[in-house]
Amino acid sequence: MLQSGAGGLGCEILKNLALSGFKDIHVIDMDTIDVSNLNRQFLFRQADVGKPKATVAAEFVMKRVKGVKITPYYGAIQDKGPDYYMQFQLVICGLDSVEARRWINATLVEMVDPQNPESLKPLIDGGTEGFKGQSRVILPTLGSCYECSLDMLTPRTAVPMCTLASIPRQPAHCIEWASILEWPRVMGDKKLDNDDPEHIQWLYEKALERAREFNISGVTYSMTQGVVKNIIPAIASTNAIIAASCCNEALKIVTSSNPYLNNYMMYIGDEGVYTHTFAHEQKDGCPVCGNMATDFHAKADWTLDEFIERLKEKPDVQIKKPTLTTERRKLYYAGPPQLNELTKPNLDKRLKDLLDSGEEVAITDPGLPFSLRLNVIFS
Repeated sequence: MLQSGAGGLGCEILKNLALSGFKDIHVIDMDTIDVSNLNRQFLFRQADVGKPKATVAAEFVMKRVKGVKITPYYGAIQDKGPDYYMQFQLVICGLDSVEARRWINATLVEMVDPQNPESLKPLIDGGTEGFKGQSRVILPTLGSCYECSLDMLTPRTAVPMCTLASIPRQPAHCIEWASILEWPRVMGDKKLDNDDPEHIQWLYEKALERAREFNISGVTYSMTQGVVKNIIPAIASTNAIIAASCCNEALKIVTSSNPYLNNYMMYIGDEGVYTHTFAHEQKDGCPVCGNMATDFHAKADWTLDEFIERLKEKPDVQIKKPTLTTERRKLYYAGPPQLNELTKPNLDKRLKDLLDSGEEVAITDPGLPFSLRLNVIFS
C-alpha cells in the first residue's frame, strides 16, 4: 500500500493503517517538520523539527507497532513514475494540495490497461478544512475521478478592495494588501510566487509594517503563508475522523469484508457530529477520465492574456503556468525562455485574431500530467 502525505491527516492515517494490520506501507511526503506542526501531528517531537516528515513518521510507527514495515520517501509524488505506482494494491492520500491530488488522480487513471485488471489501483482520498472534511473512494476509469468534482471546491472569500486600501481591520487584511496592492506597485510585472520563501518574507515584512501603522496585532510569517496560499488551520479531531473513514475504506477494499463507499462522504463538524454520503457521477468532458473536449465560452475581443486569466479563475480548471496550442499554431508557451519570447506577443492579441470560434485549444501546465482540451466558442 502507498500513503501520500504525512502531515496532520497523514499521521492519523499511518497510525491507523499500522494498527489495522497492514504490514507493508510506503509513505511519501515532500515537507519537513515545522514547530507549528507539533500541536496536532502527534508522531513528531521538538527534536524532530527540520527533519523529513515521512522519515520521522515511519520510524516512530515502526518502533511502536511491531511487525510493520514502512518505507519512507522524502520528496514529491511527481518524482515517481507509473512503474513505481504499479507495485501497490491501492493508494491512500492525506494531502493538503489540490495540485498533488489532481496529479495522482490523473496518473492512476492513465495507468489503467483494460487488458490488465491489476493496473487498476483504487484511490482513497481524504481532506479536511477546519471542522469539515471528506473521504472518497475513486476507482480510476470506472467512476467519478477527482477531476470530475473539481468545481465543488470552495471559492476563496473576497475582501472589499476599499477595506484593503484604506481601513484594514484584521491581520489578514494587511497581508492581502501586501500581496494584492503593494506587490504589483513595488515589483511591477514581476510575478508573485506563493512557494518562494523570499517572496513570502517580503509580504510578511510589508504586512507587519501596515499592521503596526493601524495598531493591528497578529501578523506572523505562518499566517502570511496561510493567507496567500489560502491555507485553513487544521483541527486534530477532524483529522482523526476523516483518517478513520479513509482507513476503514482501505480495509474493506483489501479484505472484501464489506461493501466500500460509493463514493463520497462529507463530515460537517461545525453543525454537530453529522456525515452525509452520496454517489458523485462522472463528468461529461472530464479532461482526465473522459475523452471529449469541454466547451468554453469566451468573448472574441478578449486578449489571450485576458483569456488565460479567466481560465485561472475557473474552479474546474485551476492552472498556474499554462501553455496553449491549437492544431494550427502555438498560442503561448510559459517555457522554455526561447519559446516564451517567441509567443509572448500573442498575449496582447485578440482571440478572434488567433483562432476560430469552436476551435479546440490544448492547455498543459507543469503541475498536471494531462492536457486540458477546450472548444473555445465566441459569445
